[in-house]
Amino acid sequence: MSEARIVVLRREEFDAVVFDMDGVVTKTAVVHAIAWKRLFDDYMEERSQSTGEDWRPFDVEVDYRQYVDGKSRYDGVRSFLASRGIILPEGTPDDAIDVDTVCGLGNRKNGYFLEELEQHGVGVFESTVRLVRILHGVGIGTAIISASKNMALVLGVGGVGDLFSVCVDGITAAEMGLPGKPDPAVFVEAARRLGATIERTVVVEDARAGVEAGRRGSFGLVIGVDRTGDAKGLLAAGADVVVSDLADVFVDPPFSPAARPR
Repeated sequence: MSEARIVVLRREEFDAVVFDMDGVVTKTAVVHAIAWKRLFDDYMEERSQSTGEDWRPFDVEVDYRQYVDGKSRYDGVRSFLASRGIILPEGTPDDAIDVDTVCGLGNRKNGYFLEELEQHGVGVFESTVRLVRILHGVGIGTAIISASKNMALVLGVGGVGDLFSVCVDGITAAEMGLPGKPDPAVFVEAARRLGATIERTVVVEDARAGVEAGRRGSFGLVIGVDRTGDAKGLLAAGADVVVSDLADVFVDPPFSPAARPR
């Protein structure tokens, strides 16, 4: 395991690459962080007013990275509240946003996220888009995964709705009963849909939970993308290599116009 200046993906070694969406393909990490902070600060303040307990704000660096990054919204709620010694009833996915259950708070967070997305849109990492197109050009399959049920919307807003032929999102996971990260189930399903073996599939992640999922799944290569200065954390979670951007990932052989996209 190491921090790397460049990574070379060789066609003879790999058949597929599975990309996480938030923070790897789309610049949605900041949108999620804003929504999570709004949710937890509001909830903790309201709780303090009724119980008299002290509270401290949600830290968009430490708390986001450790408790919610890469996880489904309900897992994120459960994880962060547990860190503050708070246990709420689970509720159901149909809970209203003003109900103080895990699902109710998760639904409230989703509403905040959609508000931010509508008001400010979302950008994409052009280096990632370029790498995906190069992979297509040399016949390496690509898929995108996310714990979010808003994947199609986010990709559409970002202008890359047709970039990936295989998508495994929160809706798919719920329908198939796939557990969330750090369980590798969503990555395994993406590789299966690409017709690739685990050993010849690369996982690309920016979150510790996602990197750990790649390690647990014994994928051929786990690339950590360090957007926040957390290279050591990604390596400790199981990344084989860590890069600061996917501009540092190259493909061998390089793209040839004669190659048929896969």
